[in-house]
Amino acid sequence: MNIRETYELFEIDYLSLEASKSKYSKGRMFEEDQCEIRTDFQRDRDRITHCKAFRRLKHKTQVFLSPEGDHYRTRLTHTLEVSQISRTIARSLKLNEDLTEAIALGHDLGHTPFGHTGEKILNQLTESGFKHNEQSLRVVDLLEIRNDKKGLNLTFEVRDGILNHPLGYEPKTLEGQIVSISDRIAYINHDIDDAIRANIISQEQIPEKYLKHIGSTHGKRINTMIVDVIENSKNLEKIKMSDEISECTKGLRDFLFENVYYNKIAKSEDEKTTFIIEKIFEYYAKHFDALPEFYLKIYEENKFTKNEVIKDYIAGMTDRYAMKIFEDLYIPKPWKR
Repeated sequence: MNIRETYELFEIDYLSLEASKSKYSKGRMFEEDQCEIRTDFQRDRDRITHCKAFRRLKHKTQVFLSPEGDHYRTRLTHTLEVSQISRTIARSLKLNEDLTEAIALGHDLGHTPFGHTGEKILNQLTESGFKHNEQSLRVVDLLEIRNDKKGLNLTFEVRDGILNHPLGYEPKTLEGQIVSISDRIAYINHDIDDAIRANIISQEQIPEKYLKHIGSTHGKRINTMIVDVIENSKNLEKIKMSDEISECTKGLRDFLFENVYYNKIAKSEDEKTTFIIEKIFEYYAKHFDALPEFYLKIYEENKFTKNEVIKDYIAGMTDRYAMKIFEDLYIPKPWKR
């Protein structure tokens, strides 16, 4: 019996009956030999961590565009916070921590440059629309290359969790549900923290009716939410919060939309970033053959429209790379002899 097989038996013996077991995974789209050391879910986690799209998250906007301070969140730090919260909840409920971690690390791979502004404009520019969760699945299924083959060939459970993590979707595993609720816990709390640091809001502006139930500090709020999820999900029928904490969480989310996400200071660059994406998209719509060879090959080998392929290219850009491409395409350069 090898290391992987030993650990698969450990999952069966130790984890909850309702936990996803790697030995009983619904499998991959394409069959492949199993690893002697790692379970399938552990391999998926590693494939995501080592892929290019994951590395690019460090230069993608969370809320504040290219902040000068070192302490503001990016898509990468958000992803790591979601992973940490998810693993804590999964471990406490004896669910599959490896599956939870893999989903958490991959859930935002499809996010655009410039945060939700980029997502909004790509949704308007493409006939098929744009949703970052669907793009995340497209990244792991098509746009990443592994061993000279398209896609990371992840397991069904990880792919399902990535696709269904946003609010309003229904992941098929409890581990996927954990990532969905952990995503909200993470961004609600770290966006408040970043907004206070940026002087967009003050601590005193946060409604007291929420703070008295979940805590007045960043750490206390996160701890309250995590403990509440664990306490109210012990029957493992559904991962959920209590009605009281759920209402406070929703209230804080509404507060952020009213005071941060639509704040004129936080969104002061939206018009510029919208213009950048629109102009890049416009250029490649007129000069499609100027796309990198990788994307031209995707177009040739699949039944995608040209706009879908342009969307893939732009969505994969970091903030600074999008600005560089815009500069290369539209800003005149000094002539050198």
